[in-house]
Amino acid sequence: MYGVLMIDIDSTALTAEDVSLIKQAQVGGVILFGRNVTDAAQIRALCDDIRYHNQDILIGVDQEGGRVARLREGFTPLPAMGRLGELFNQDPSKALSCAYDCGYLMAAEVLAVGIDLSFAPVLDRDGISQVIGDRSFHHEPQAITALATQFMRGMKAAGMATTGKHFPGHGAIAPDSHVSEAIDTRSLDEIVNSDMQPFAQTLHSLDALMPAHVIFSQVDDKPAGFSKIWLQDIIRDELKFDGVLFSDDLSMAGAKAAGDVSARVKAAIDAGCDIALVCNDRVAAHEAAKAAQDLPYPNQQRIKTMRGNIPTWQGDLVSTCQQFEYWQQAKQNVTQTFLVVKQILRLLKNRQILLYINNSLFNCHRAAYKKPHLYKMRFLLVNYYCVAIIKIRTNRLIAWVYRSTLGSIIAIW
Repeated sequence: MYGVLMIDIDSTALTAEDVSLIKQAQVGGVILFGRNVTDAAQIRALCDDIRYHNQDILIGVDQEGGRVARLREGFTPLPAMGRLGELFNQDPSKALSCAYDCGYLMAAEVLAVGIDLSFAPVLDRDGISQVIGDRSFHHEPQAITALATQFMRGMKAAGMATTGKHFPGHGAIAPDSHVSEAIDTRSLDEIVNSDMQPFAQTLHSLDALMPAHVIFSQVDDKPAGFSKIWLQDIIRDELKFDGVLFSDDLSMAGAKAAGDVSARVKAAIDAGCDIALVCNDRVAAHEAAKAAQDLPYPNQQRIKTMRGNIPTWQGDLVSTCQQFEYWQQAKQNVTQTFLVVKQILRLLKNRQILLYINNSLFNCHRAAYKKPHLYKMRFLLVNYYCVAIIKIRTNRLIAWVYRSTLGSIIAIW
């Protein structure tokens, strides 16, 4: 049976301690982080090993795109969802098509390595939050709804369940609930009519929700993930949502108001969460597993809806992904739309490089009147300095083009 806990593991392969922990009765999930990943073959072997020791277990990861991506080596880089929002402002039809492709591409590559689900999409508004930012699709609820709906259509087409986070919205609170307490003082009506709209309008596409570790002080004095008002009265009774409720990581600072980790797990489950996440704290994971023995098992049919359509491993990521009929096309579309443009924009937006080039070339031009040979020397130094930065910040191809172009100009002199 699936248990109420989702925990993490130490490294890229299971240790004896990991095996002991995931075999415990109330452990129903494992979440992977960057430290657990080297390449696709290793991840698939790790996932297969986890299931060997516990067949009733969900394996999850945060593979949102942009800065939140645990799977990198060999995987197609996905843009931050905020880039889709920027495209939506210019070309809504193109953005919606790309949102579908991003959802499909992400899901196919995550499933290919044996992972059931990515905790996505982020349905928070892009506001003042330090931790959300470009993880959000947009600032406007209507745009988030449109883009997220297409993104989830892509996920489901590939065979992955969807998880909307962080209910009812984290974007309007500046503090990062990973490291500090976060309190939103707005009224319930304000929240319902703004931040909660993307969640309410996409419920038909959502298989799970993850509540925020934010205290909405005019609604309840507890963070949403520990609040029966939010989880039962609003989500279950008013919105009629019958999907899975995952707590956010109970090791986060925003969750510590509920007490020690045992108290947090019990509080989250009692409030209405189906599965409680305890991550990045092995001592806490053991304590949580012990405390969970006294808790009831979650609704098994509900949890099973989160199992991914995992394909047979074909020896490498590409061959395995080719079993998804739209993967190649989605990969091509996303790459053409975002990756080349992203590299160019990254270069152009680096004001320090541009300012240095501008000032240095101006000084070279001024010095050339008196000492022409210093003009060429100074220009070469500027050129090689910029190449070094560009190699670090973009890639060798752009650096080579930049260097070759300026080298040709100097040769003409």
